[in-house]
Amino acid sequence: MKRHTIAVLVNDQPGVLQRVSGLFGRRGFNIESITVGTSEEAGLSRMVIVTTGDDNTLEQVIKQLYKLIDVIKVVDLSANPMVGRELALIKVTADPTARPEILGVVETFRAAVVDIGTTSLMVQVVGDSEKIDAMIELLKPYGIRELSRTGVTAMIRGNAR
Repeated sequence: MKRHTIAVLVNDQPGVLQRVSGLFGRRGFNIESITVGTSEEAGLSRMVIVTTGDDNTLEQVIKQLYKLIDVIKVVDLSANPMVGRELALIKVTADPTARPEILGVVETFRAAVVDIGTTSLMVQVVGDSEKIDAMIELLKPYGIRELSRTGVTAMIRGNAR
C-alpha cells in the first residue's frame, strides 16, 4: 500500500464534496485527510485528498472521479516532487514548572505558542505530517488536552501546473 496525495479541481457547488467522498467510500478507499478551499479560478474549489492504496486502484478512482459532472481536473500530486503542509493546534497541560521544557520543544520545531492559560499552552505547528506526528509524540508526556489538525494541502514543486 502506497500513500497518495491527489488534487481535484471541482465546481464550487453544493453536494460535490459528498459525491467525491462517497466515491472513495464505495471503492473501499479510506480518506486519511481532505482539505477543500477556493482555487485560483472563481467558481472552482480545490480538494487535496490523502489516501492509501495500490497504483491500479488509484488509477481506477481517478477515472471514476472524471465521470463526476462537477470534476474538472484530477492530479496525482505524489507522482511528482511536491510541497505538502498541515497545521495543528495542540493544547497541552502546562503547569509553571513544565513550561520551560514545553517551550524548548516548541522552539525546536519552529512552532509558536498562540494562547496561554493558567494551566495550559496552545501550540501551533505547521509542517509535513511526519513533523506534526513527532511533535505530538514529544508533547504527549505533558498531557494533550485537545488536538486539531487541518489535513494536508499540497502543490507540485516548481513551475509545473
